[in-house]
Amino acid sequence: MSRFLNTSATNYYLEEMIKRTHERFIAVSPFLKFNERIKELLTDLDRMKIDVRIVYGKSELAPAEINWLKTLEFVRTSFCQNLHAKCYVNEWGAIVTSMNLYEFSQVNNNEMGIYVQRDEEPALYQEIFDEAQRLIRISDQVRLSADTVVETEQFDASAASSFDKLTTSKLAKARGATTVELTARLIERGLLEKNGSQYKLTAKGKAAGGEFRYSKQHGPYFLWPKDLEV
Repeated sequence: MSRFLNTSATNYYLEEMIKRTHERFIAVSPFLKFNERIKELLTDLDRMKIDVRIVYGKSELAPAEINWLKTLEFVRTSFCQNLHAKCYVNEWGAIVTSMNLYEFSQVNNNEMGIYVQRDEEPALYQEIFDEAQRLIRISDQVRLSADTVVETEQFDASAASSFDKLTTSKLAKARGATTVELTARLIERGLLEKNGSQYKLTAKGKAAGGEFRYSKQHGPYFLWPKDLEV
């Protein structure tokens, strides 16, 4: 019989589900930002060589998440366009919920969910599992192969200018273009490449003077020489 879950119950059942997984764990969550407890549990699954699939779709992964995920051999991450569903599935149960795998949601939001146990409702469990599998099939696996990202405390435009570098948006404005238009040009020239929802600086982009930066306030961004031909 299905069980109704409030916020605290969703957190509890999710942790128990990860902890008691022995075959495979699937997490479908538009937003990702792992708290330390979830990281600990997923790391333990990886240590036991258990297959973990994480599907996300609403925001770029922060550098801290990328760097951590890169250390896990058996955790695969993929991007699904227009994803809004949230569910968590292993070999014996499933949670369908409003809660993202995002630490803010797990602490601050009022969430609801339903827990389904496979041996009690096999048909319903199978429908949830099959839909999770479909989302995996239509998503693009993200290659977390970028160089280790170092976070900066905050974006300092004046410091960037002093080194003759501009952000993509400021360079676009200087060229009389939109940020979207300039980003497309950078991709066409091979200075940037897109993988799912993420942009990565290529070797050619680095050679041209491009730099990747991250600030807690503004998130990821790129710096480019003022005189970059694009």
